[in-house]
Amino acid sequence: MKRLIVTADDFGASIAVNEGIEIAHRTGILTAASLMVAGEAAEDALIRARHLPTLGVGLHLVLVEGRPALPPEQVPDLVDDTGHFRTNMALAGAAMFFRPKVRRQLAQEIEAQFAAFAATGLHLDHVNAHKHFHLHPTIAGLILKIGAKYGLAAARAPVEPLDLIGAIEPVKPTLAGRIAGPYAHSLAGRFRRAGLVVPDRVLGLAWSGHMTTGRLLALIERLPLGLTEIYTHPATEDAYPGSAPGYEYRAELAALVDPAVKAAVKEQGTRVGRFADFVDIEE
Repeated sequence: MKRLIVTADDFGASIAVNEGIEIAHRTGILTAASLMVAGEAAEDALIRARHLPTLGVGLHLVLVEGRPALPPEQVPDLVDDTGHFRTNMALAGAAMFFRPKVRRQLAQEIEAQFAAFAATGLHLDHVNAHKHFHLHPTIAGLILKIGAKYGLAAARAPVEPLDLIGAIEPVKPTLAGRIAGPYAHSLAGRFRRAGLVVPDRVLGLAWSGHMTTGRLLALIERLPLGLTEIYTHPATEDAYPGSAPGYEYRAELAALVDPAVKAAVKEQGTRVGRFADFVDIEE
C-alpha cells in the first residue's frame, strides 16, 4: 500500500506559519506538524493544535538558529552573545562531539525541549530537528535516550531518493547532500533498531521551500509503495521574522490545498495520516 505523511515544519515559528499549517490541515492534505517549543509563536501554535485533534503534532528539535528552551546562561556553550543558538553547524557539531561540557549542556537542552512538549499535553506524534541536525550522531543518541522517557515512537530520517526527484526535474547532487546521504541512511537504521517508525523515504530536501503545486502533484502521482513523508513549509506570508530568504511559503500552502493535489491522493488510493496512524502497521 502507498502510505503518506504530509508534514509542515516550524510550527510555532510565527503567526504566519501557524495560520498556514491550520489552513493546510483543515482544507488540504497536511496531516502533521513539527512544533518549535521555544518558537516566537509557540503559544499560538498550541491554541491552534488543541482545536485540530486530527493533526499529528511532533517535536521540531531546535539546536541551531533559534532560541533554547533553557535560560541561555544554563547552556552558554550552545549559544552566542544574543542568547540564540549558534548558526555555524560545523563548529557547533564538532563541539558537541568532542567536548564533554558541551555534550552535557546539549543533553540538558534536549531534555528541556522534550519536557516542554510533554507539558503541552499533546500526544508526541514524532520528532525531527531543525536543519536536520539530528543527523549528528551525538544528537541522535540523545534523542533516543531522552525520547524513550517521553513515549517517542516515530522519527524522520531524511533519506531522499534523488532518482524519484530526478524523474520529475533534473537534480544536481550537492556536496552537502553527498555528505548527508550516508548519515541519513545510518540514522534510519539506528532509529529502526531502536523500535521507532521511520518513513521509507522523505521528500522535500531538494525542493525545500519550493514544494510548488506541480512538484507536489508529480510526487503524489509517482509515490512508491511503502511509507513516504513529504515535508513542507506552508505560511500565509513569504517573509516573516526568521523566514528563509527566497522560500515560497505561500506557494507551498497553495499546493497543499490545491483541488488537483487532493484529487490525486484519492485517485492513487494512497492512505494519508499522521505518524501515529502507522505505528502499529507491520511491513
